Amino acid sequence: MMTFVLDTNVVAEALRNPGGPAGDYIRKARRMDVRLTANVGLALEYEALCADHEAQAAAGISADEAKAFARGLIALIEPAQSNRLWHPRLKDPTDEMVLEAAVTGQADGIVTFSPKDFQVASDRFGIQVLTPGR
Repeated sequence: MMTFVLDTNVVAEALRNPGGPAGDYIRKARRMDVRLTANVGLALEYEALCADHEAQAAAGISADEAKAFARGLIALIEPAQSNRLWHPRLKDPTDEMVLEAAVTGQADGIVTFSPKDFQVASDRFGIQVLTPGR
């Protein structure tokens, strides 16, 4: 079974359009067709995104619905360890948690709308970088 880390931009799109390609990974995880992994920092980022009033308005959902979405997503995640000795490898520091979770969680892939930002994942760590729908 393949394991994936979802970039926060994919979670945001799944929140707005759960039936779309970004939501596919969450649906597949619920069916146990794939595994999702994240570290604590990334899970907190998912929660913060879902708690954001602008994200809720963009998704057309209530705060309670967004909270339920976040809880459901986090319940599907297999925890990845955080490595305090992790050395930054990406241009965007906010993407570091995604890469770290993929490496320490032994993910097969990172799902993102910004694949170029994660080129080092495939070059250095052999982790696939996918966009939703691939």
